[in-house]
Amino acid sequence: MSPKGRPEGKSGPKRVSAEGSPVSPKGRPEGESAPKRVSAEGSPVSIAFIGGGNMATALVGGMVAHGRAPSGFSIVEPFAEQRAKLAARFPGAALHERTTREAIGAATLVVLAVKPQQMREACVALAPFVGGVRAVLSIAAGTRCADISRWLGGYDRIVRAMPNTPALVGAGIAGLYAPPAVDAEGRTAAEAVLRAAGEVVWCDEESMLDAITGLSGSGPAYVFLFLEHMERAAIELGISASDARRLACRTFAGAVQLAEQSGEEPATLRTQVTSKGGTTERGIAALMEAGVGAALVRAVQAAADRARELGDVLGRDG
Repeated sequence: MSPKGRPEGKSGPKRVSAEGSPVSPKGRPEGESAPKRVSAEGSPVSIAFIGGGNMATALVGGMVAHGRAPSGFSIVEPFAEQRAKLAARFPGAALHERTTREAIGAATLVVLAVKPQQMREACVALAPFVGGVRAVLSIAAGTRCADISRWLGGYDRIVRAMPNTPALVGAGIAGLYAPPAVDAEGRTAAEAVLRAAGEVVWCDEESMLDAITGLSGSGPAYVFLFLEHMERAAIELGISASDARRLACRTFAGAVQLAEQSGEEPATLRTQVTSKGGTTERGIAALMEAGVGAALVRAVQAAADRARELGDVLGRDG
């Protein structure tokens, strides 16, 4: 059998376009070259986004802030109100209501920035135009490379990423995975998109993205939960709501900065601030008695387990 699952020597069925013309492996009618998509300002589009929501906006915004012209982007966004917001924020970007040959054109990278439940539909719409693209980057949680490849008609130059919401303010971190089919240029192009909104960590195995989902993907919510209850405690102790918010947020931000810059283990830093018989010791004791440490470990594990479950569910056809 060939790698495509066909008997050796037997070619696959010939694809045809909607008009009945034979379609080449690159998704174009035979003999027809790919149109060079240009933006509203006339510059060639290099990155096409499928989906123009918050995360796509953050990523495009990060790249623009790092010097890339808005005219280098094509964005497919079905909702007119959101397209209007994108047009106002990124003047010169090419905006489209749906995925078409014109929307993808000569883009070297396509970013799938839709909800996991919309991935199959988005990939099927993209499949006819993806053959000449260097790599496809998916930022949808749970959807695996094998399933994306199947929905894209066998295209396999896929990079998966798990970003997190601090990317909205340029402070995110994302896990990345690429199978061997993605070359160095494809990996670099995908990494550049995520680096524009924060930092990246490469995974050797795709399954590690589930663990990263449990930690950094879901992690901001754990932090917000702590902030929520620290603010509540402060207010109950008589501190104003505005001061409680400021004190709690700056405590987290400062502690994180110290942890990043000191080089010390978090446990060491905790010990250094916990004086024998002091206030911090009493507070830490209350947290430990309530099982907060073990609960955090369970939370990360539970979120990672759910990521694996979603991968199984989202990969089912039909």
